[in-house]
Amino acid sequence: MKDPPGQRQFATTHWSLVGAAKPGEVSQTRAREALEELCRAYWYPLYAFVRSGGYSADDAQDLTQAFFARIIETGGFATADRERGRFRSYLLGAMKHFLANEWHRARRHKRGGHVQIIEWDALNPEGRYAGASEQSDNPEHLFDREWALETIAGALQGLRDEMANAGKSEQFDALKGSLTGEDELPREEIAVRLSMSEGAVKVAVHRLRQRYRKLLRAAIAETVSNEADLNDEMRYLVAVLRSR
Repeated sequence: MKDPPGQRQFATTHWSLVGAAKPGEVSQTRAREALEELCRAYWYPLYAFVRSGGYSADDAQDLTQAFFARIIETGGFATADRERGRFRSYLLGAMKHFLANEWHRARRHKRGGHVQIIEWDALNPEGRYAGASEQSDNPEHLFDREWALETIAGALQGLRDEMANAGKSEQFDALKGSLTGEDELPREEIAVRLSMSEGAVKVAVHRLRQRYRKLLRAAIAETVSNEADLNDEMRYLVAVLRSR
């Protein structure tokens, strides 16, 4: 397994997509693709934030849809400067500003007007929110918690895909509990299941954890501008998941 290229560490996905979404710099097609990728990464943390702020499910869907639609229609990230901090914080601030200034406009242009970014029927946002809202009644904390969970899920999926491509899907399924702490199997049971010695299982777990951490750091590096912020975000992610 190859590590993420070091030279791309602080010049990739989320902040780069902000730049790609600026009007006049790229085609509208590229801008649309950029915002759709941002939406896939952040729609649920933003939805949970809006919903936790006291809005109904329908209004939260309308507002989240309108937020992304507004950005792509107006180049709403045009003033973003990735040297100024974390994309997570920037995006939350943008949503707060939107809610404070765009409520009436969003209600007039139901579900983001003519721009359909989010297909709600396929996503079951309320099903997810019902469980998430039990974890926190603070909108900002809920946003951060869902950001952390989405980030972890992305890293796990990336690792799953790598292991599958290497023909090791069974090994990943047997060892993934050692990464999440959920349903972790005893080492002796894993050894029998995979026809490995317990010593080999221990080595495999160590390597899997190392790779998982690298993928997680790579994902967070895409949302910050320097090493110090990366380390802070890693610590913050752990702290958020430990807090209630």
